[in-house]
Amino acid sequence: MTSTRPFLRPRHWLGTLLLAAGALLASGCLRVAFTVANRGQPPADASAAYAPGERHGIDVYRPANATGDVPVVVFFYGGSWQGGAREDYRFVGRRLANQGLLVLVADYRTYPQTIFPGFIEDGASAVAWARAHAADWGGDPRCLFVAGHSAGAQIAALLATDKRYLAAHGMKPADLAGAIALSGPLDFAITGDLVPVFGDPAQWPDAQPIHFVDGDEPPFLLIHAVGDKVVEAEDSRLFAARLERAGVPVTLRLLAEGGHSAPLVGLYQPLHAPEVLPALNGFVAACRKKSPG
Repeated sequence: MTSTRPFLRPRHWLGTLLLAAGALLASGCLRVAFTVANRGQPPADASAAYAPGERHGIDVYRPANATGDVPVVVFFYGGSWQGGAREDYRFVGRRLANQGLLVLVADYRTYPQTIFPGFIEDGASAVAWARAHAADWGGDPRCLFVAGHSAGAQIAALLATDKRYLAAHGMKPADLAGAIALSGPLDFAITGDLVPVFGDPAQWPDAQPIHFVDGDEPPFLLIHAVGDKVVEAEDSRLFAARLERAGVPVTLRLLAEGGHSAPLVGLYQPLHAPEVLPALNGFVAACRKKSPG
């Protein structure tokens, strides 16, 4: 059954991010927001292509002074599956690298260059590349996490639930150490300008991560603001309940303050969403202990 809860196109979600930086957002200009968020952040340590063709680049952020192998996070950004750029998320890569993680921020094809499931297939290719190359950058491929915000959270969650995508690369969801969904549309309605993005209505149920939970998933961390007006927090609540019923370890963190961008605010300026980084660090801690580093 297809969900009836809407996924609204985010027009001003980075307003909170700018407010956290002490700036005022009057017009919803995302370019200004990213400029503020990335001010003073060093560029990626390296960039590569995880597959041939456009929008298949991946940026590498290495933790400073790391000894031994470290956990790896492949991060997918949001943008309603219709836009976004990996360089805009430099602040995410740097913040997580400062937590001792090897972070890979991946581009993927968006509409109209592709429709569903093209961007999920790109995500699987990025994860397979990360597993093959993590050790080149000091990462532990046995400690591989997928993560994303908004539309990127849907990509990460489908990779960790619908086994078909990773299977194309000789992998399975259980090969992942965990999945992190920030403000994730995990059981959402396809309406309005999302209709052409997801193509034939017959395949719309396949876009819902909640439909594929059957017990073989890796652990999940879900972070969602209760005041999110773009993707309702009920998505994460229902998804957590489905994972629990299937016996899959899940941690749900509901943020009392902020909206759709609240988890990103927690990465940009932790004092404004202090629950986010401890939740992330706690989630990767078990795998970190298993890593030789």
